[in-house]
Amino acid sequence: MNVNPFDILKNAKNLQDQFSRVQEELATLRVTGSSGGGIVKATLNGRFELLAMEIDPIAVDPRDVRMLQDLIVAAHADASERVKELLKERLGPLAGNLPLA
Repeated sequence: MNVNPFDILKNAKNLQDQFSRVQEELATLRVTGSSGGGIVKATLNGRFELLAMEIDPIAVDPRDVRMLQDLIVAAHADASERVKELLKERLGPLAGNLPLA
């Protein structure tokens, strides 16, 4: 089997270009997860960076800070799952081999 090193380099360059485009696209994705029936909403980008957190004033009860903390964590987890699903959908089989956060 003859392997042309120039073909390997060309393919590597194409993969690098595709990867760069995917990274740019991930930065522009916006996904929102929620908890408590929409009382708390977390917005992440495709890189799993937290961009926004919306909290309905009804959730702010100084006597029950623990509940608000749990709602924030749950909203972030929901958004993270949505990002993972979107990445699998957009990247197809390639995403199946990636360890998504």
